[in-house]
Amino acid sequence: MAIENPYYTHEFHGDYELLGLGEFALEEGGVIPDLQLAVATFGTLDEAKSNAILVTTWYSGTHQIFRDVYIGPERALNPEKYFIVVVNQIGNGLSTSPHNASGANAGIAMSKFPHVRIGDDVRAQEQLLREHFGIESLQLVVGGSMGAQQTYEWMVRFPGKVRRAAPIAGTAQNTPHDFLFTKALIEAITSDPGFKGGEYSSNADVVDGLKRHAGLWAVMGFSTEFWKQEVWRALDFDSKEAFMEGFLEPYFTAMDPNDLLCMAWKWQHGDVARNTNGDLAEALGRNESVARIIPINEDMFFPVRDHEYELELTPHATIRVIDDVLGHLGLFGVAPTYIGQVDQYLQELLDVEA
Repeated sequence: MAIENPYYTHEFHGDYELLGLGEFALEEGGVIPDLQLAVATFGTLDEAKSNAILVTTWYSGTHQIFRDVYIGPERALNPEKYFIVVVNQIGNGLSTSPHNASGANAGIAMSKFPHVRIGDDVRAQEQLLREHFGIESLQLVVGGSMGAQQTYEWMVRFPGKVRRAAPIAGTAQNTPHDFLFTKALIEAITSDPGFKGGEYSSNADVVDGLKRHAGLWAVMGFSTEFWKQEVWRALDFDSKEAFMEGFLEPYFTAMDPNDLLCMAWKWQHGDVARNTNGDLAEALGRNESVARIIPINEDMFFPVRDHEYELELTPHATIRVIDDVLGHLGLFGVAPTYIGQVDQYLQELLDVEA
């Protein structure tokens, strides 16, 4: 049965609404009886419904980080000009997820939650935009990490609906290295005796596994230069151990283990070539949007060379590289130089005729 977790509330994540899609069939064969998507919107949809931007969320993330860092009148994602829709991915703790599956969804709670694909998220987003808002075309789809995976899926699955696309720090096809890393994340959680096969009574029962999970993120989420240069000192910590105990561990131990596992499996199996019988070139060749592929130079998950490989297969795409010593977790916008680069590249893209 579903369990309570105070982290997944308006108190921590601010305003959002739950919008229902009813019964939703999944690509792996499962069904969500009553899919609820947590949606936050910024700005006003114009009469022609032509000024919409979709923002997709990453692993462990919600709309909150975009509200706080990426969206604002001084940003490229300007709510005074655009209607910005941030859709929380399935399984992220706010939308229908293992820990909160109740009512019609009670039969898929906790360990019984079915496998979800990136493609499921994108199909659900397209249905939501069309049915709830009447949006048939998007000025831009943008997201980081797992949000980039969803952006690529939009480019391949609904090319006629995406005018511009900006995948940030994420690839269209997950690499073997990323698969193995995500396997380690999964095992860090499931190996905790308190996990009990996914039927724990509280996330606190799995605190040791969640701490190990945070430790793996310390190794790969931040770059080697982040640790070598002791960048954590700029965040008001006096040691790397204090940074772990005061930042990374509290961030992940508040979360639900099954929710993280749902997203991890999805990330691990991300591959737009599933749409074209395994042919990545054919899949990316479907893109009709003007695209900016935006890696982070110190990213250890999704290095620049992996983006460059996919760039060669993607028509109408160019690359812009973010310089950030934090690496993949530069996505949180901690470095003061980060968001300016994002704004520059997104504004450049939004200014292009598409």
